[in-house]
Amino acid sequence: MENSEDRIIRDTVKERYGEIARQGSKDSCCGSTSGPQDLIEIQTQSALMGYSEEELGSLPEGAVMGLGCGNPQAIAALQPGEVVLDLGSGAGIDCFLAAKQVGDAGKVIGIDMTADMIAKAEKNARQGGYGNVEFRLGLIEEMPVEDNSVDVIISNCVINLSPDKPVVFQEAYRVLKPGGRLAISDMVASADLPPEISEDLSLYSSCVAGALPLYDLRDILETAGFKEIQIKPKDESREFIKNWAPDIPVEDYVVSATLEAVK
Repeated sequence: MENSEDRIIRDTVKERYGEIARQGSKDSCCGSTSGPQDLIEIQTQSALMGYSEEELGSLPEGAVMGLGCGNPQAIAALQPGEVVLDLGSGAGIDCFLAAKQVGDAGKVIGIDMTADMIAKAEKNARQGGYGNVEFRLGLIEEMPVEDNSVDVIISNCVINLSPDKPVVFQEAYRVLKPGGRLAISDMVASADLPPEISEDLSLYSSCVAGALPLYDLRDILETAGFKEIQIKPKDESREFIKNWAPDIPVEDYVVSATLEAVK
């Protein structure tokens, strides 16, 4: 049963991302808290995260919001015909890129807990003609997905926002087929977080305060049953992380990482 602290975290995150969806693509998220960004800034930040100009140019404009901390496509090695699940799908950027890779024989499912994001993603899917993409409203701690039905789970800077990460990875294990794999970009703590970061709700919803140390993430994955676990911090990500909270050197405490594992 969810406790009051977890509920406050979830409600804070949900409200922030709902507001981002309602206000449109000129808003920032994971993590700048400094106000709106223009489209050029968003595209520049997306490029720093690892998205190519070709990838960004192939998408509906509303799908590129400058969210995230990496590009899970770069490690997913998606194949035609695979079923892909995106945790925290937002406006759909990673779903749409995955849809091109798995083709008409494949399927992509995006889960998001924010109704406004789901509506935005569905609009983008219609605009781009993505017939093999489906968006579902739900929590990543209670995935609206059948057991053993997914080949690959991708996610971009979302699991750190969950107040119950062990349950997220238990659910991921449940819905993956045997041999299914994780291909995730997320935040990890590279140093102990001081109270001014760990207790700041705005920094939680900015993908900072909820980051776990690498060894804690590994333990959670092993407990869930995953094998072949690889977690690789990306020190170069500090270059864009330093802009997430201009008054606090958050780049000294957190870093983007890629996470891979197999069921």
